[in-house]
Amino acid sequence: MQLDLSGRHALVCGASQGIGRAAAIELAALGANVTLLARSTEKLKALAEALPRVHAQQQHRWQSADMLDTAKLFTAATDAVATEPVQILINNTGGPPGGSAHTAESAAFEAAFRQHVLAGQALVQSVLPGMRSSGYGRIVNVISTSVKEPIPGLGVSNTIRAAVAAWAKTLAGELAGEGITVNNVLPGYTRTARLDGLLETQSASSGRSREELERGMLASVPAGRFGEAEEVASVIAFLCTPAAAYVNGVSIAVDGGRTRALS
Repeated sequence: MQLDLSGRHALVCGASQGIGRAAAIELAALGANVTLLARSTEKLKALAEALPRVHAQQQHRWQSADMLDTAKLFTAATDAVATEPVQILINNTGGPPGGSAHTAESAAFEAAFRQHVLAGQALVQSVLPGMRSSGYGRIVNVISTSVKEPIPGLGVSNTIRAAVAAWAKTLAGELAGEGITVNNVLPGYTRTARLDGLLETQSASSGRSREELERGMLASVPAGRFGEAEEVASVIAFLCTPAAAYVNGVSIAVDGGRTRALS
């Protein structure tokens, strides 16, 4: 199985923590040069120095950017491409705050659309020339199982994640003939700062303890446990390899079997 990513350049968004950080480590371990992108400069610097280096030519860099600032994000991605063409894009960012759809302000939908859809569009447009010139491209969007089954209490997130999935499916059809694949990874309940935040918010609003809420979540997971960021990252990394060249336009749930939908 061809998993070697030596000579490939990966731009990993949301790389300062959680799934983004874990994905950067996995891609580096497969030989890719990795550029980290997030807002936290100090965390990015530290991670760039700590990433695996499996061959002498391997280099890791970082760019500071906010996914909500589309213009600056495009500039940061363009700078990364100017240093070295990007063949792998991990489109990953934090999810919108929890809450019902019918009570959400219009501004919440607008901000989430900018952070997820417009940011993804800016990133793709910045890296496409390098993918095309290489004849190799992997775009992986980290979204949510809510694109298959909406999650109660995440009204804005459910809406915007579905938009990202539809955008990605469209891109997959448009770019496949150029050796570029576009896929989505759908994490389930995963031990990250995002999960911690949702548990704290739900606990405060419901008066139920965190432990009670965790038990309720795990009751819906056949595996009986939360996932780890590294487990999601392994699937992301595989989709970026030559071995996954014929996997295109799919949304893969990494959720311990929680999602009941067949497709």
